[in-house]
Amino acid sequence: MTLASTAPVATEMKRRLTAALDPVRLELEDQSAHHIGHAGHDARGESHFALTIESAAFTGLSRIARQRLVYAALGELMHDRVHALTIRALAPGDG
Repeated sequence: MTLASTAPVATEMKRRLTAALDPVRLELEDQSAHHIGHAGHDARGESHFALTIESAAFTGLSRIARQRLVYAALGELMHDRVHALTIRALAPGDG
């Protein structure tokens, strides 16, 4: 499991995703610096992320169902702190 970012919001995101989905792969990239001056940018940082997550929990689910599991795991962070999240949710064996 790759844990690239260690800032507070990213750390909490990884904790929640790990607890809910038991991923075999979790890559979370804070892309907030690329969005300075854009709508939704939070001066505190940690507002825009790219996530790649691989979990058996996604097996047999549609892309939308997988994204819903991710949003459910993150809970209020998606309303309070995270403005944008790009999700690549994979089941084991997906390409």
